[in-house]
Amino acid sequence: MQYVSGPYTSGELLTKVRTVEDWLDNEFRARGPITDASVQRDMANRMLDASQGRNTAIFDDQGNPSIMVRIPAMLLSQLRADWPNELHPAFIVGASVKSEFWVAKYPGATTGVGATERAISLRRRDPRAGINFDQARTVCAAKGAGWHLMTNAEWALLALWCKANGYWPRGNNSYGVDASRPAETGEISYTYTSGPTVYNGRVAAGTGPAAWSHDGTPFGVWDLNGNVWEWVGGLRLVDGEIQILADNNAADGASDQSRTSTAWRAILPDGSLVDPGAADTLKFDSPVPLTNDDVTQNLGLPILRTALVNPPDPAWNWGDNNYDYNYGAFQSVTAAGGVAVPRILQVLSLMPIDADHGGDCLYARNYGERLPFRGGSWNIGADAGVCALYLNDARANSRHNCGFRPAFIQP
Repeated sequence: MQYVSGPYTSGELLTKVRTVEDWLDNEFRARGPITDASVQRDMANRMLDASQGRNTAIFDDQGNPSIMVRIPAMLLSQLRADWPNELHPAFIVGASVKSEFWVAKYPGATTGVGATERAISLRRRDPRAGINFDQARTVCAAKGAGWHLMTNAEWALLALWCKANGYWPRGNNSYGVDASRPAETGEISYTYTSGPTVYNGRVAAGTGPAAWSHDGTPFGVWDLNGNVWEWVGGLRLVDGEIQILADNNAADGASDQSRTSTAWRAILPDGSLVDPGAADTLKFDSPVPLTNDDVTQNLGLPILRTALVNPPDPAWNWGDNNYDYNYGAFQSVTAAGGVAVPRILQVLSLMPIDADHGGDCLYARNYGERLPFRGGSWNIGADAGVCALYLNDARANSRHNCGFRPAFIQP
């Protein structure tokens, strides 16, 4: 590979950084895991140089490379002028302040099988789908110290950055193209059949235009709008109650995010964290009664409450199953009368700041345990986007339009 450092136009920058990324991927395909420290340094330095210091290659415990984007520490006041000069929680792990985290530039793929399966992030790979929440966490955390499934706190930081900078990234949200710009396409990496029709689905990671990165540059985080819904850690609903891991503690690969973990915390209207099940914790509820009529239907936009008004009848035994749900535009979600919305819900992109969040969607069920997807998939059109949030699925669910993304934070 020939690569010459120097100043370039925007188009040349995209070509040059992709040239280095494709070279790295080809070397990995040909050689397998790269364990030589000097080769690792060379690959990392080439990525840093081509990306003006914003991207690098980080290698896991087996020598598998991932292309990563550096996200420097940000204050809340940098994301919204009337917020305080405090660090966004994405940069606090176990009470330790972090100067940065690295997020995979592309949706996660994997290498290896079974116990040796590891997450990777490389351009032109078909995103790994058909993976449940716990499997996604495992293939990320197994990479070694600092590696983890991207957390909701980290995703929210990117969503807030996009809003603060007035830039909503586009992506594969309409069967291989962007619904608002059908001329923008990626390389189809997965098709499927429904009845007599063959549909385009996933596109190979990072094969769309630069407008599909979170900041519109060749060096941003790609495919946060559409392609595949992505599991994120550190957030769930339990019978509608919003539960999180404090700060960005979910970035610790060893954190307990199991169903019975005692690390889960509920949120009061004043923003304080309390034990799940405490009185007056914040919940997403249905605005109207649910129905037990064997018809799964959308009953309207979720509403934030401190007590469920419209839960299912316990005699229905719905558990984690998929019956009625609530859906609508995230930016239109409101709280019931008299219920305060604490800043932490906005900081974690769980409640809107105002009426402009790109028109992205929110799904929720107020029964069972629900783990989050973010970003949208190839088949939901304008509902997809960096603010899209899907709190409808149980942790064991896996589908062909749902994947994940690894992240790294220095332990």
